[in-house]
Amino acid sequence: MNKQTQATSNDMGTLAEDARALMAATADVAGERVGEARKRLAAALERAKEIAGRVRDKAVEGAKAADEAVREHPYQAIAIGVGVGVLIGYLLGRRCTGNRD
Repeated sequence: MNKQTQATSNDMGTLAEDARALMAATADVAGERVGEARKRLAAALERAKEIAGRVRDKAVEGAKAADEAVREHPYQAIAIGVGVGVLIGYLLGRRCTGNRD
C-alpha cells in the first residue's frame, strides 16, 4: 500500500474511532435531537464500512489483474514501463532546461 493510501486508511480509522467515542459519550444524553443524530451517525458509520470494504475489494481485484497481465505479457510490461520512464524523463528534462533561461 502506498503512503497516501495508508494515510487515508489511518485517517478513516481515526474518524471512525472518534465517531464511536462520540456515540459512547452521548449515550446517556436524553433528547430527541441527540437520538436522531446518534442514529444518523451510526448509519453513516455502517455505510462507510461497506464502502471501505468495496474499495478494498476493488483495489485487490485491480492488483491481481495487473499482476496477471504482467505475468502473461512480461516483455510488453517492461516496454511500457521503459516508455513511460523515457517520456517522464524527457518532460522533466525539458522543464529543468526551460527554467534556466
